[in-house]
Amino acid sequence: MDTASLAVGFACLLLGAVCGGSFGLPSKYVPKNTPWENLWGPFFFFVTIAMPLVLGPLLVKDFFAVYAQAGSANLVLPLLLGVLWGAGSMTLGMSFALIGLSLAYSLNYGAQIICGAIVPMALHHPERILTPQGIVILLGVAVCVAGVVVSGRAGILKDRSLTKDAAPSAPAPGIKSPGMPVGLVVAIISGFLCGCYGVAASYTDPLAKVAGEQFSNEPWRVSCATTAVILWGGAISSCLYCALQLTRNKTWKNLAAPGAGLVLLVALVMAFLHNGAIYLFNLGFPKLGDLGVSVGYASFMSFAIVVGNLHGFRTGEWKGASPQSVRWIMAGIAILILGVCVLATGNAMGQG
Repeated sequence: MDTASLAVGFACLLLGAVCGGSFGLPSKYVPKNTPWENLWGPFFFFVTIAMPLVLGPLLVKDFFAVYAQAGSANLVLPLLLGVLWGAGSMTLGMSFALIGLSLAYSLNYGAQIICGAIVPMALHHPERILTPQGIVILLGVAVCVAGVVVSGRAGILKDRSLTKDAAPSAPAPGIKSPGMPVGLVVAIISGFLCGCYGVAASYTDPLAKVAGEQFSNEPWRVSCATTAVILWGGAISSCLYCALQLTRNKTWKNLAAPGAGLVLLVALVMAFLHNGAIYLFNLGFPKLGDLGVSVGYASFMSFAIVVGNLHGFRTGEWKGASPQSVRWIMAGIAILILGVCVLATGNAMGQG
């Protein structure tokens, strides 16, 4: 695999990380009294149902024929793992409301690094784990995890320093405030569930071959086809939960109330950023070689953590926080960047 292909792969991951680290940002600009499900319900509908069904046939040659030819046996695992990813994405939305963008991104995406990087390698290339390349990759994951731990410590220190003031990460309406510890746990659990996306992507090779070889789709079109399957799985968990919340809280009527147009527009913008991140990830990781999912997922998430934290600082989430907590979060970001460099080194060791 040539250097140019690797560079293109990492460029796609970096651009995708910018989208992934930014998709939660527009949620800060909806009215403060907007119930959680009135924003995130439409968001998940756009992400998992509307956009794949509308854009898929426009972007992929013989979109539905691809799935018919691939057969149900090659779709089951991506769909089922997509259900778990959808549950993780839904709880990530909760963690944004509970502990803020900056800390939620750090913890969630850090947990995704562990699941999304290690599990695909263990499942598909276990023989690589104890090789020099595998050890370097595991070291890179460990460095990224250390960065997450440091970031978590920063969040705890930040919370302590803001207890006398109105916390900028106060929960949104419809989300009860259980305190920082519970918010941290929610963010971490959501990360492991979201990490199932990387595992699902590792099982899409048969579908990708059908879309590319039998229907002559270019790689970026193939990416759209494989992504749609995982997103449809996510619809089962995320959209169902949001529908239950809308029913339980009797907030369906808010979707047609004055001001609902702004909320729906914000949800649509978030959906484009979110799916843009996913499509770019699916386009980038195949260019990184046999361990592309493992290395690509960890690199993608680490970049996204950095972007998410930058947005957190820019929107004032750390305003009034103690200098000590700011130093910890900056150290966490630096460690994550180092982890990405180690991962890139490990990936390069396998290229010849």
